[in-house]
Amino acid sequence: MENTKRILSFTRRAVDDYGMIREGDKIAVGVSAGKDSLTLLVALAQLRRFYPIPFELCAITVDMGFAGGMDFDPIRRFCEQLDVPYHVVPTEIYKIIFEVRQESNPCSLCAKMRRGALNNAAKELGCTTVALGHHFDDVVDTFMLNLFFEGRVGCFQPVTYLSRIDLHVIRPMLYMPEKDIRYFASHTELPVIKSPCPADKNTEREEMKQLLSSLEKKYPGLRYRIFGAIQRGEIDGFHLPKGGRMPAQKDYGQEE
Repeated sequence: MENTKRILSFTRRAVDDYGMIREGDKIAVGVSAGKDSLTLLVALAQLRRFYPIPFELCAITVDMGFAGGMDFDPIRRFCEQLDVPYHVVPTEIYKIIFEVRQESNPCSLCAKMRRGALNNAAKELGCTTVALGHHFDDVVDTFMLNLFFEGRVGCFQPVTYLSRIDLHVIRPMLYMPEKDIRYFASHTELPVIKSPCPADKNTEREEMKQLLSSLEKKYPGLRYRIFGAIQRGEIDGFHLPKGGRMPAQKDYGQEE
């Protein structure tokens, strides 16, 4: 598949720096049908072909149960092209959150329920690891959200071990800027499905993204420096690997 060299470079660097893949791993990619998770799926499917540590791959979509349903056949066909087994997990998450509980701030509970459904499905399929599509911008956005709204210094981890169900969670795209994902998605026939969620683009995360984008225009390299501070501070497993370094700052420059 074309246009994969750059995303593979970012992915392999993160996988190597944080020891994300172990020999014999069966990795379940959480595929939401958005550009991030589909890009991750492509990157790991391509990495599987030459990575020195052998691993298996499958894809799992948690069906939220939106009214009218969603057609996942394009993703199924895409997974067949990549030679990746695909599984859809039906749930009633949408009904529980928006109709039964009528949550005014649904994102936190929704994310928790989706993670639970994804992890349980991965375990049932014999997977050892779940891969999520959080990227470089997500790291910085999450760190700043925790600082602004919770008054704490923290973020999700590059690698997390869930002892309760004996699963590892990895985030292989943590070095990859969102601008590169957008470019890849626009130049590759990814079967992206727009989210029908009523809360889409109307969240505190979106507000933080817009705030940081505006500050980045005034202070170029801001996100890069925040990410570097997270690594140097060894916050939540984001230690700078021995002898390692982030990709060059030019990779994180402003978009034209």
